Amino acid sequence: MNPNWQAFLTAHGAHFDNQQVAHFGQTDIELAAASHGTILADLSAFGVIGFHGEETVTFLNNLLSSDVRKLDITHVQWSSFSTPKGRMLASFLIWRDNENYLLQLPRELREGMQKKLSMYILRTKTRAENLSNELVLLGLAGPQAAALLTTHLGEVPADTMHSIHHHGVTVIRLGIDRFQLAMQAELAPTLWEKLAAEATPVGQSGWSLREVQAGTPWITPATQEQFVAQMANMELIGAVSFNKGCYPGQEIVARTQYLGKLKRRMYLVHIDQPDVKAGSELYSPEMEGQAIGMIVNAAPVPNRGVDALAVIQMSSLPHGIHLGSPEGPLLTIKTLPYSVS
Repeated sequence: MNPNWQAFLTAHGAHFDNQQVAHFGQTDIELAAASHGTILADLSAFGVIGFHGEETVTFLNNLLSSDVRKLDITHVQWSSFSTPKGRMLASFLIWRDNENYLLQLPRELREGMQKKLSMYILRTKTRAENLSNELVLLGLAGPQAAALLTTHLGEVPADTMHSIHHHGVTVIRLGIDRFQLAMQAELAPTLWEKLAAEATPVGQSGWSLREVQAGTPWITPATQEQFVAQMANMELIGAVSFNKGCYPGQEIVARTQYLGKLKRRMYLVHIDQPDVKAGSELYSPEMEGQAIGMIVNAAPVPNRGVDALAVIQMSSLPHGIHLGSPEGPLLTIKTLPYSVS
């Protein structure tokens, strides 16, 4: 994490846990704001790998599940990188800054994935660099988010998964009222103070709740190599192209789409229990102790428990899904903002 930015946040009441903001000292207020209000979050939980060079587009397109050739300066993509067996090692948010291609992923995966992707560079004219401490990422979400950004930056993207670039700040529209900002660290304090005057600063869990409820999964160390892209709904959020050509795991992804029958899908669920972790296994009474799914991401909600994204064996849904054991807490299925067939 950029030390100057961390010092600024500390001076403004941030409490840190493992180099990410845990809270600003008002956890109940922050949790309530994350559910219904307008929130401002530091996103140091994420790292950024920058790629640049004249063959970058071809390089990334040959490795990732999305069609990177279609990523122009105004568009943003979800994407993923998988093993040859089609199991996801990482999910990404990708955008462009001039000729640079920026891949955002959980910070704890950044170093390993940068090494992994760099192994494929060989003589390709592209370079990878760690921009995690150079850039500051902010999240702004809620009913006043668009108006706040318009007031302080002049405009916002009109459509989701689009971006604009305004005096060194990249504004990405992730949803109707959900935005991400990327900027050099020296620009962040002034913008933070303007936005925090009207939005509630929250810890990482506040932002994670909005992402969980939006149905956008992040692969973490606990869930690497657990899911084929379609199990985590990646094709439903535009992270998979089925006509772009080959990439690691493409054969499995295509076979699942056209020849196989998808047996697991990702659902939004509520669990009336705190501290649910990514990678926790799920069970159903009819499967006699065999795990039938896994928690992908989870975030606390105001009253009790968590909302979570969970990959679940679809045939087990009518029998009830439980956390940790067939007798564990029962999951309540909620509605995602997109259709799951």
